[in-house]
Amino acid sequence: MKSMTGFAKIQQETGSAVYTVEIKTLNSKQLDVSVKIPTDFRDKELEIRAMLNRLERGKIDFILTKENGENAATNINKEIAKAYFDELKPLYDSLGQDTKSLMDNVLRRPEVWDNSQNTEITDEVWQSIAQQIQKAIDTVDETRLHEGEILKADFYKHIDLIQQKLNLIPQFETERIEQQKERLRKSLAELGTTVDENRFEQELIYYLEKLDITEEKVRLQKHLDYFRETMELSESTGKKLGFIAQEMGREINTTGSKANHTEIQKLVVIMKDELEKIKEQLGNIL
Repeated sequence: MKSMTGFAKIQQETGSAVYTVEIKTLNSKQLDVSVKIPTDFRDKELEIRAMLNRLERGKIDFILTKENGENAATNINKEIAKAYFDELKPLYDSLGQDTKSLMDNVLRRPEVWDNSQNTEITDEVWQSIAQQIQKAIDTVDETRLHEGEILKADFYKHIDLIQQKLNLIPQFETERIEQQKERLRKSLAELGTTVDENRFEQELIYYLEKLDITEEKVRLQKHLDYFRETMELSESTGKKLGFIAQEMGREINTTGSKANHTEIQKLVVIMKDELEKIKEQLGNIL
């Protein structure tokens, strides 16, 4: 089981530039990919997106940055620098800013600098970057798996608590039936009605059949078992676990509506609370 939350950052010097690949993933119902790359990598965007499809689902933020390496040959593009300077100088003068402050601002602009050795992305450079991207995706996958194991342990804790409360229900069922018998007898007595015992037993059986929760308990047990089995699958399980949790909620709610017994209803409230804790985290599962 994997979480949809993951992170990876890999930096590598290739040729005369330093490239940094950063991937951050968060939960989302669909695959939602955002790609930020340098202009000279624009023709590689579709290929990058194809690689990121391996992450299957979630909000994926991918950032590739490029910086000049120690061996990069850089020169100032004087025409661009002068154009920026001339355009901004009147503004700086009106604000009382000095020329040094203006020049520092101009020189911080990346387009002012030429990198004659690093403007073209060769096949060799791209292959190296592609390997970085694949390694980053592998790292994200590993962090997702680690986060998923933490969530799985938390799910087991809540599932086990629901199981414990389900196992406690049978001890109250005999008392529950007796309470229903006494309630009906009391109601009849208050009406002053003569009771035919055979007819009373028949009506009681019919009434108790409507309140019977045996099927709900059996189905809830099956859902608990299926939830545990699904957590151990290697494939994406988030949506399936969500469906199972919905079915569990349906059986717990029906049990509560039929209970007519204080202690059983208390158990139902606890089961509902534990199930809500599971649902809160299911949105983070891949």
